[in-house]
Amino acid sequence: MPQHESYLPHYTYDDYLHWEGRWELIEGYAIAMSPLPIPRHQELSLNIMIALRNGLKEGGCKTCKVYPPLDYKIDEHTIVQPDVLVVCGKIIKKYLDFVPALVVEVLSPATIIKDKNKKFHLYEQQGIGYYLLVDLDKQKVEIYKLEEGQYKLGADEDNYVFDFGMHCKARVKLADIWND
Repeated sequence: MPQHESYLPHYTYDDYLHWEGRWELIEGYAIAMSPLPIPRHQELSLNIMIALRNGLKEGGCKTCKVYPPLDYKIDEHTIVQPDVLVVCGKIIKKYLDFVPALVVEVLSPATIIKDKNKKFHLYEQQGIGYYLLVDLDKQKVEIYKLEEGQYKLGADEDNYVFDFGMHCKARVKLADIWND
């Protein structure tokens, strides 16, 4: 453990349950998620959710669902809240405790380093099939697909087909999320 981390408090899911406000817990370290996202961030998250939901519906998928932020409990020391999730399977607990098929993070100045580094590697290690990074300023979506245990940058955000297995595919034109 790096020397600077030896004096930082280490938290668990039980601690997390008692906190007020929005937090994430990554490897035992608490990360505040406030202030709330700006309206444009929320609008894009909603547009992505609608695009993914419509794609799943048009593809005839009845197994996978699209969710807004919810607790994804990876283990007792890591709980994250992606901006959008696609989950294939029934969530029984009050949090997601299995690997989602897709996660989306809408980048903001406060989260860009965490989303492009720590969460990128965390999601890759968990085996999440797709990781989307949405850049508000550049109006760009980076689509990462897990291949042989590593994320590879996808090519076509205009007409991308997400394959979630179990006969579930979603053709999504992500370029449309920028339209008002």
